[in-house]
Amino acid sequence: MGKRNAISKFFYLAAIFTASFAVVLANASVTPTQQTAPGTSKAIGTVKSLSGKVISLTTDSGSELTVQVEDTTRLLRVAPGQDMKEAVPLSLQDIQAGDRILVRGKAGDSDKSLTATTIVAMKKADIAQKQQKDLQDWQRRGIGGLVKATDPAAGTMTVSTMTAAGAKNVIVTVTPKTVVRRYSPDSVKFDDAKPATLADTKVGDQLRARGNKNPDGTELTADEVVSGTFRNIAGLITSVDASKNTITVNDLSTKKPITIRISADSQMHKLMPQMAQRIAMRLKGASQSEGAPNGTPPSGQSGTPPSQRPDSAAPTSGAPGEGASRGNSGDIGQMLNRLPALPFAELAKGDAVMIVATSGSANSDATAISLLSGVDAILTASPNGSGAASLLAPWSLGTGGAEAAAAGPQ
Repeated sequence: MGKRNAISKFFYLAAIFTASFAVVLANASVTPTQQTAPGTSKAIGTVKSLSGKVISLTTDSGSELTVQVEDTTRLLRVAPGQDMKEAVPLSLQDIQAGDRILVRGKAGDSDKSLTATTIVAMKKADIAQKQQKDLQDWQRRGIGGLVKATDPAAGTMTVSTMTAAGAKNVIVTVTPKTVVRRYSPDSVKFDDAKPATLADTKVGDQLRARGNKNPDGTELTADEVVSGTFRNIAGLITSVDASKNTITVNDLSTKKPITIRISADSQMHKLMPQMAQRIAMRLKGASQSEGAPNGTPPSGQSGTPPSQRPDSAAPTSGAPGEGASRGNSGDIGQMLNRLPALPFAELAKGDAVMIVATSGSANSDATAISLLSGVDAILTASPNGSGAASLLAPWSLGTGGAEAAAAGPQ
């Protein structure tokens, strides 16, 4: 579960790797063996093993491919972010399990083998180093929240973020150089996110952006933006089905039961009571400032009266995920991501949860992207469940992440 949590927290790093490889490989496809010219094929994947001159490759689609290396095969190494002009020669012995490679060559009699004419490799260690650097940059220069307004003509969006000091609006500017992506409506995988434009982003979408902020953090010029339309669910768990990895939640907004699938990529955390109470106070303050009525606990919920809640200006030191709550700023989403992972087995009937999920379809249940339990006090402050939208952002999706991109498909 720890590894899955690390993967989910850092999902967006897959985009950095994928984009780098795409530039290097001249828009190469990620299908296992796609015809690029008569008699030639190409594949992208992760090295599973190397024996003599044979590479066992796990492609990005999850299939296994045998790559035969010839004496005439051209071997090159390139670092993430570089292009082919900066590639350097590589010996076959330097290729190791976990490295990412693109192979061009001649397909065998089936799509299970390929004789390589060119191999371009990104070393596992290079990927990990780049991802760590980019992760730190996302934490330092990134924001996440709900889209409140868009102005495609001006190239701007207003994003409502939740900081340790409360709600804050940030004007995000998109330039011609900004990389913009959008989630697929039925997938929790960032790898399925598609190139998009500002016009594709809608009010109410959840969005994360990375870029340069002005001194007071109210404006950001984006290098990267990813957005999506997601389902926000909040309420009490009414049943847990371990055999199907599903839970049923009585949604506060619709007053109807919703079945939600928990996948290997779902990010789940549990709040400690003191942290939940502080967040609840901020949400309640934001609600009152907008003229909204105060909430009452949902039926069966044990909300804590405001008079018994600790003052928000006195955070408890040492609590997981609360390092950013010491000042008057800080992305609460980042604080939540630092919490210990919550195993599926610890979900129980009667738990109060807030969930961001895919929309699902007539043939499939919604799939949880982010799930937060221990939120009784928060639902007291936000009884219609709107707090889920402001607190939980869907930046938790599976095949991205520091470990996943380096290790390849599991």
